[in-house]
Amino acid sequence: MRKPVVLRGYQFSVYNRIARVALHEKGVPYETEEVDPFANDIPRDYLKRHPFRRVPVLSHGEFDVYETAAITRYVDAAFGGPDLMPTRAEVLARVTQVVSIMDIYGYRPMVRQVFAHRVFRPAAGEQSNKTEIAAGIEASLPVLGALDALVSEGHVLDGRTFTLADCHLAPMIAYFVQAPEGAMALSKYSALVDWWESASQRPSIEATDPGLPLG
Repeated sequence: MRKPVVLRGYQFSVYNRIARVALHEKGVPYETEEVDPFANDIPRDYLKRHPFRRVPVLSHGEFDVYETAAITRYVDAAFGGPDLMPTRAEVLARVTQVVSIMDIYGYRPMVRQVFAHRVFRPAAGEQSNKTEIAAGIEASLPVLGALDALVSEGHVLDGRTFTLADCHLAPMIAYFVQAPEGAMALSKYSALVDWWESASQRPSIEATDPGLPLG
C-alpha cells in the first residue's frame, strides 16, 4: 500500500512553495495541511513534528522531515522521476551553493523586506515600510550578482536541466519580481534574467503559485 504524502505548511510561505515545486517536479501526489507559523495556537500535533514552530513539514507515512533543504533532498531520493540532485562534483557543489546563498543572504532582503513590504503587506491590508524595501534592494544586489555569475558559469541554473537549485531559487525570485523595485534590480543581470524567463514557465512553478492574501 502506498504511503500517503502530506505537506504541512503555510500557503504563502516561500519555503512551502519550494517543497511543492520539488514534489511537482518528481510527479509525487500529495495532500496539503495548512499551518500558520505566525498564529498563537499552532496545533500541538504540529509542534511534535517541528519543534522550532516553522514550516513546512513533509510527512511520508510515519516519517516526518522538516527544514526545506532536507525535505527536497528527501523527495528527490525517496521517489522516482527526474533526478533533481546532480552527482557530478562541480554541479553538486553549485546546487548546494545556490541553496545556501538564498537561505543565508537572499531570503530576508528579497522576500521578507522587498516582497513583504511592497506586495504582501499591502495586499493583506497591513502597513509597509519604504525603508525596509530600500534596505532589501541594497542587500539583494550582491546576491543577484553572485547568482548571475553562477548562471554564466554554466554548471547550474542552465535553463536545460532543473535541479534543487532551481526549486529553491525560483519561488524566491517569483516573489521578488512582483515588487517593481525587485523586477528592476533583476533586469540588470542578463544571465539571471534568461534563466528566470525559462524557469517561470515551468508547469511546477505555475501550479504552485500561492497568489496573494485578500485583505
